Amino acid sequence: MLVSLHVKNLALIDDEEVCFGEGLNILTGETGAGKSIIIGSVNLALGAKADKELIRTGADYALVEMLFKLDARQEAELKKMDIFPEDDGILIIQRKIMAGRSVCKVCGETVGARQLQEIAGVLLDIHGQHEHQSLLHKKKHKEILDGYAGSSLMKHKSDIKDKYHIYQQLGRELRELNTDEAAREKEASLLRFEIAEIEDASLSEGEDEVLERQYRKMVNSRKIKEAVSFVYRLTGYDEEESAGENIGRALKEIRSISNYDEMLSDMEGQLQDIDGILNDFNRAIKDYLEDLEFDEEDFVHTENRLNLINHLKSKYGKNIKEIIAYKNAGEEKLSVLENYEVHRTQMLLNHEKAKVELNALCKKASDIRVKYAKELTVSLKQALLDLNFENVEFEIQVRPDVENMTSDGYDDVEFMISTNKGEALKPLNQVASGGELSRIMLALKTVLADKDDIQTLIFDEIDTGISGKTAWKVSEKLGLLGKSHQVICITHLPQIAARGDVHFLIEKKSKEARTVTTIRKIMEQDSLKELARMLGGAEITAAALQNAKEMKDLARNTKQN
Repeated sequence: MLVSLHVKNLALIDDEEVCFGEGLNILTGETGAGKSIIIGSVNLALGAKADKELIRTGADYALVEMLFKLDARQEAELKKMDIFPEDDGILIIQRKIMAGRSVCKVCGETVGARQLQEIAGVLLDIHGQHEHQSLLHKKKHKEILDGYAGSSLMKHKSDIKDKYHIYQQLGRELRELNTDEAAREKEASLLRFEIAEIEDASLSEGEDEVLERQYRKMVNSRKIKEAVSFVYRLTGYDEEESAGENIGRALKEIRSISNYDEMLSDMEGQLQDIDGILNDFNRAIKDYLEDLEFDEEDFVHTENRLNLINHLKSKYGKNIKEIIAYKNAGEEKLSVLENYEVHRTQMLLNHEKAKVELNALCKKASDIRVKYAKELTVSLKQALLDLNFENVEFEIQVRPDVENMTSDGYDDVEFMISTNKGEALKPLNQVASGGELSRIMLALKTVLADKDDIQTLIFDEIDTGISGKTAWKVSEKLGLLGKSHQVICITHLPQIAARGDVHFLIEKKSKEARTVTTIRKIMEQDSLKELARMLGGAEITAAALQNAKEMKDLARNTKQN
């Protein structure tokens, strides 16, 4: 549930916080008061594109903050995204908009706009004019039907997707295989040459690294020999100023006095150790020098071997492992080319088998869609009748098209409607007006309420193109939704406003020579005045107030019944 919305320095809003309640939350106000800014701020907090022009003049930044109280399902879904709410199930989303950039945070952790939109999908559902218009697209019809079918269909759709990818891959391999005989022979000839070239090299993994070390040592052997020889002399015992000779003399001197002091005896031991270490090092240096010798033939062999390996690397892979993998793949491909007809026949059988299996899965999904289309048709028709579609006929048509299988099955789903008695059913996009679309969307949300896990629904322009009795019917449906969901609805119709459990008034005022938009929760008396304003003209008369009270009482009685 959306507990609160805090907006600061956004467009005409200076600093406002609104705390929403359970059930149906109604937002009303004069035209131009800034109702759209409220929905806009929610969208911004949930990752919509931010424009620096939205920052209030004179401010350095704009801030939108939303606080949600989560249920167990929402907490579990968010934890899958590595989003961890507070211990009491509180989730805070904050977006700070500055010139040139914005920062989004969830519970204090910075998140990207894409992840924020995924999080939003768990928390709430926003329905505006754009959402209503989406009903004009058949793709949305299938999405709605599949959502209604739920888990009964999801497993089949997953299987279809997997099988479709296999079917497509086999098709691609078949198309690649369909070359003429001359082209196949040319490719086979090249593969034989490449395989032979790699096999003749008798490569072993890691060989190149060993050879490179040996070659580096051989190329630099003169420099190595000179340096090592010098080190040998400096650490040896043969020259007067060498380390070994000096340590030997030092050892002789300390031995002559070590009997006089115990500390000197310890130092003699340490110096003896140093002499032993140096002696070992000097012998190791001598052995290295003796092993350093190699003949010209070894050098030429190493150089040629490295040149061969580097030549193969330039053609087949950046290391020996990749070269060997290239050869193995070539051998498999050559086997296919040399046994072309056998392989092609098997591929055709595999492709046809995959097609049959995919078709069977699509058939199961289609049967499920047909079943749930009938159920949803009945429920939606009743919901539309409740929304004052007096002579409505409605049908969800599921049309299988076996020749056009996709990763989603082979069904074409379309909503068909007739709003006038005696008229034939026609596609929704050929019949429905803007006001009818908004009511159809509301009917859908009402029917799907039990299947919809999202707690908070926001409706903007749900009352487009409606009035009178129809408006009252729409208000009843919104009230029904409010029993199982938190509903936030911006409206200009008193029939809908009268139905609200909580009423907020959006106003435009002057403050310190600036225009500001404010939003405040209003109680019974102020709510009646607002309803009277929506019902009447420029002045709120006693008759308008009485009319508002009667409307409020009727809404309250209907809700209780």
